[in-house]
Amino acid sequence: MRIGEIAALVGLTTRAIRHYHHVGLLPEPQRRPNGYRAYSVRDAVLLARVRRLTELGLSLDEVRDALADDAGRELADVLEGLDADLARQEAAIRERRRRLAALLAEPPGETGPVSPALAALLARAPETDSPSAAMDREYLALLDVSGTGGREIYGVLGPLAADPAMLTLYERIDALAEAPADDPRIAPLVADLVAAVPDEVFAAVPADGVAVAGFREALLAEWAPAQAEVVRRLMEAFEERGRG
Repeated sequence: MRIGEIAALVGLTTRAIRHYHHVGLLPEPQRRPNGYRAYSVRDAVLLARVRRLTELGLSLDEVRDALADDAGRELADVLEGLDADLARQEAAIRERRRRLAALLAEPPGETGPVSPALAALLARAPETDSPSAAMDREYLALLDVSGTGGREIYGVLGPLAADPAMLTLYERIDALAEAPADDPRIAPLVADLVAAVPDEVFAAVPADGVAVAGFREALLAEWAPAQAEVVRRLMEAFEERGRG
């Protein structure tokens, strides 16, 4: 096969194939007397494997390492490996479609696409127009995406989310929107918030939240001064309980 033919067969561009030759990912095939490259079936299998591995998110260096493991193997073994790659990709697509179907089955929400576990948790919370409650939902959605959240955390948060008394605490946070950072209402509010959180929640929620440099400062910057002081003290309470 010529380069254009093998490119069409495996769904790559001739430019990509030439790049793979340039970086040493794909050996140069023998050339015909007229100077054209002559590609074999094994070359096509190799290129198909490169394409599938890159589609799975591997870098070219990682692909090179994976291909090195195939050196000397029989063609049938390589084909079986390629088939296994395709099976994993199909499974990943099925899981993504399952999650998408679950999202489509839910009424539109404010938090955007979230995991089924977090969607179930949010469904337990009473309806409210509280800006502070909306910020909490956005933070949970961030934990969900970052992988910090999980079934265990959402499970222990369930009773807390469904407690109507939380709405009163959110309203007290909302009332601090125009207050200074030394407002006398801050300390009793933090005490009530800490008292409202069951011990199992303190044990399940990571003390450092999303462990990304600068995240705490970015989070506090989203709140008004007095509200940020409440959040800061609450995070410190979580850290202290986490060390205890």
